[in-house]
Formats: sequence, structure tokens, C-alpha cells
Amino acid sequence: MTTIDFYTHCGDPLDVAAKLSVKAWQQHGSARVLTPDEARTAALDSLLWRIPPTSFVPHCRLASPLAAETPIVVDHELAHQGPADVLINLHPAPPPFFSRFERLVEIVGAAEADTVAGRERWRFYKERGYTLRSHNLAQRG
Repeated sequence: MTTIDFYTHCGDPLDVAAKLSVKAWQQHGSARVLTPDEARTAALDSLLWRIPPTSFVPHCRLASPLAAETPIVVDHELAHQGPADVLINLHPAPPPFFSRFERLVEIVGAAEADTVAGRERWRFYKERGYTLRSHNLAQRG
């Protein structure tokens, strides 16, 4: 069964997603980041070119011919093929393909709308019997 972790109170959800995608790649071999729209897909794509400043984070879009060979795939398309290690969700709804992954990381921003959507996703997974863990980033300073 998919392991689900919620990262809550994220001041900058894209920054958290970038850092967690690098960590997922290093620890699990691959990551898929689901964004809510084209603008945030482009923003995260750009961010992954800049962090960390001294190394390269191999990533691409889902439609890329290299997607099957690239460790980190960033896109807003509600579909997925290929490796199923870690899914990082920035979308306000549960991804329809989340159960294919070993781990699901839910990122919940600090804005009220993000919190409400995060609570709905928590309830959705809980009602289906998934074990959930929560990590409050506001408490980490």
C-alpha cells in the first residue's frame, strides 16, 4: 500500500517540492511531481535548473521523449507512465494514479485555500484506509 506523507504549512510549496524531488531521486531513484497548471509546471521546471546551484537535477516534462529515462518528471497532466517510486503532489485534488506509487508526498501551502484542499485530501486517503503521516514545516523554523 502507498505510504503517504503530508508536508503542511509550506511557505513556498514549489521550493519544498523541488527539495523533496531531489531527495526522492537520491533515495528512491525517481520522482514524479504533479503540479496544478502550466504556470506552476514552468516555474518548478525553472527552479530545478537553479537549485542546488552547484549541481544538475535531471528532470523533464511528461511529454518529453526522454521522460522514461529521466529521474524527475514534472508536469500538470493527470496521467503517468513509467517508474512509480515517489509522487509529489501540488495539485489540489488526489491524483487519480497515486496508488501506483510506493510513496505519495502531499504538499500543503500555508494559504487558506491550500489548507482546505489539504484537509480534503487527508480525509480522502484516510477514508480509504491509508496510513498518513504529517510533517508541519512551520514547526521546523
